[in-house]
Amino acid sequence: MDHEPDTTARAGDAGTPEDFAVVIDAHGAVMAWSAGAERLLGYAAQEVVGRPAASLLAAKLPSAMRRHLAAGEPWTSDLALRKRDGDRIQVHLRGTPLADSDGDTPWVLTPVAMTYPAAPADAETAQLWDLTLAQLPLPVAVYDHEARFVACNQVMSRAMGLTQEEMKGLTLWEIYPAPPLDEIDRLQRQVVRTGETIFREEQPFRASGEVRDHAWSVYLSPLKDRAGQVLGLSAVVIDITGQYWARRRLAVLNDAGARIGSTLDITRTSEELAEVAVSGFADFATVDLLESVVQGHEPQPVPPGTPVTCRRTAQRSVLSGCPESAVRSGDVDVYPPGSPPAQALISGRGAHYRASDPRLREWSTASPARAESMRRFRVHSVMMVPLRARGITLGVMHLLRHRTADTFGEDDLVLAEEIAARAAVSIDNARRYTRERRTALTLQRSLLPARLPRAQAVDLAYRYFPAGSGDEIGGDWFDVIALSGGRVALVVGDVVGHGVHASATMGRLRTAVRTLADADFAPDELLTRLDDLVVRLDREEGPDARREAEETSGEVGATCLYAVYDPVAGVCDLARAGHPPPVLVTADGTAHLLELPAGPPLGLGGLPFEAARITMGEGSVLALYTDGLIEAPGRDIDVGLDLLTEALRHPAADLEEACDEVMRKVRPDPPADDIVLLLARTSGLGTDRVRTWQLPQDPAAVAGARRMAGEQLAAWGLSALDFATELIVSELVTNAIRYGTAPIELRLIRSDVLVCEVSDGSSTAPHLRRARVFDEGGRGLLLVAQVAERWGSRHTSAGKTIWAEQPVPD
Repeated sequence: MDHEPDTTARAGDAGTPEDFAVVIDAHGAVMAWSAGAERLLGYAAQEVVGRPAASLLAAKLPSAMRRHLAAGEPWTSDLALRKRDGDRIQVHLRGTPLADSDGDTPWVLTPVAMTYPAAPADAETAQLWDLTLAQLPLPVAVYDHEARFVACNQVMSRAMGLTQEEMKGLTLWEIYPAPPLDEIDRLQRQVVRTGETIFREEQPFRASGEVRDHAWSVYLSPLKDRAGQVLGLSAVVIDITGQYWARRRLAVLNDAGARIGSTLDITRTSEELAEVAVSGFADFATVDLLESVVQGHEPQPVPPGTPVTCRRTAQRSVLSGCPESAVRSGDVDVYPPGSPPAQALISGRGAHYRASDPRLREWSTASPARAESMRRFRVHSVMMVPLRARGITLGVMHLLRHRTADTFGEDDLVLAEEIAARAAVSIDNARRYTRERRTALTLQRSLLPARLPRAQAVDLAYRYFPAGSGDEIGGDWFDVIALSGGRVALVVGDVVGHGVHASATMGRLRTAVRTLADADFAPDELLTRLDDLVVRLDREEGPDARREAEETSGEVGATCLYAVYDPVAGVCDLARAGHPPPVLVTADGTAHLLELPAGPPLGLGGLPFEAARITMGEGSVLALYTDGLIEAPGRDIDVGLDLLTEALRHPAADLEEACDEVMRKVRPDPPADDIVLLLARTSGLGTDRVRTWQLPQDPAAVAGARRMAGEQLAAWGLSALDFATELIVSELVTNAIRYGTAPIELRLIRSDVLVCEVSDGSSTAPHLRRARVFDEGGRGLLLVAQVAERWGSRHTSAGKTIWAEQPVPD
């Protein structure tokens, strides 16, 4: 934040030409323009004559000068002017009114020579003392015992923009009635009243005769006679602008350390950086990041000589709405090779530019919107600072000044680079977090069902809410598996803890359950085999893996609830392994917890699991969930169960609405654990959709079975499936008669698919085999596999069932 004075030109030095002269008419237009004015500001006479003189100003007129202009009085003041190349220059000028024949008042502006009051000739000491005060480079003023102005040196007169005669006899507040001089005026009265010296530091403000802000240290000292009586006071003012901005730089760095990086979000971190920059030392700030960084990927070095694509991630301004911006937040901007932002990205070094710099002008004028913004808001200084962390460039920060009078300097660049370096580390952390989060979420989604299967027997809806963020993905899971005979398996499980290990375990269990479900094991048998699998996996991983899992998740373990609904029989078989019991809602809206045998959690080994069978009427709702829904800090689990049961009473016809209702009434805020809720509304398959025949163990029964199946297909309007169905029936019935035992049963089920089942009393499982050329048999199941969409077998209490499914045509 370099606040060196602007280029200042005064009469008699190498700055302002002695022949500098400008005449301005009563309407504020330039009438005459001298050669000295052309040399100083760069404008030829034909370029400015007739133009408003205000267009040459680089800052507002000092307030004291405006009063003199309004009164038509001569004035002396510093003015900040804009040169033709865009740079600022500060000149000390005198304005003299000239009355013309029409009564209007044109003004002539000329340089002011530095003058000093004459010293008395009668005493050499007095002369030296007067010269010291007059020529002291610090503003000094003397006030009487009523704190009214007596005298001052030339530096104070110039700062106030008034002559000694204009200020004589006035209090400081009467001279310049604006803060903070009201407080200094009060302190001056206190000094003459108490006789005690007062020291005070003031924030930057602009004195009435100045064109830029200064920070001052004010020393107010009483002037006493030999008897100690206070006759007046002296005011010595020291410019501490440099020290003030040095302290401000430290404050900005502290502010940056406290505010930047409060979250692991790239956009929010960029916004915090822009906010710190604007509140600290810039009028407008933008943060543009490489597209790869925004996406969380590893950024690659920017090759020289190629355009650079960045995304505007954040921008802030001292003006509401960031009107200076030529690119909206979230939009992409392309920096051409050699442009200041591209150069900062490629070189990894920051730079500051004046508005007249050819490189900045070339880049800004290439975009009409950017050129218009630079012109409209009179941007006079720009800084480009790369964002680098761990040796890689992530983006670039743009800083502009248009309200602040001082241009960016080396101190500003050092400060901006320090803040950018700190912010870049936070942005890179957020980038890495974004990448890990995306990877974790992708893993999580891949381990959960992408969509629920369509089943005619049940209407389904679910909610899944992971409690953790980022890589703290949970181990809660659910699944819906279509089984043979129109049956549906519903599964909900919970691997204790969070993290990748919990998700990996969850994925293994979900895959194992699907495999075991395809084998059509009963719920209690499936959990027994799943328990064996968890024990075996635990042994294979060894103690080191278990210790790592415990350190990551805090606990090790898993629970599971497995249910199989049979729409033909209207029953549901359930078994649970340490999991919370499900809630059953009957068709009349009554909700109650199912009292199922609890069963041990998975992984203990050697303990039995028990299944229970319940009758589910048409329109019943079964709710499966994980403990994150009902458990919360400070809330007893029984309270959570009561809330869940109450929320499920008389559920909405739309299960999605029912899920939302449960979440509103039961879900903890904030949730302490992952939450899964799975709702299934049942519908039975009536006798009009199921047909069963008992068959004798006689080869002659095969033809009758084909005929009866064809007649039933015709009754269902599925004659298009005659050929494939008769082939399936023929092969399966033949195998049952030839290799099985009585009783033999044929069953057709029409749901969303056509199911053909043949049951017999043998427990021997069928299998495909390759038939030789001259073999008479061995091709039956191969033919079934070719014409059916899927087929399989399941064991029953009476033997086995071979089944095959075909899609039902539209």
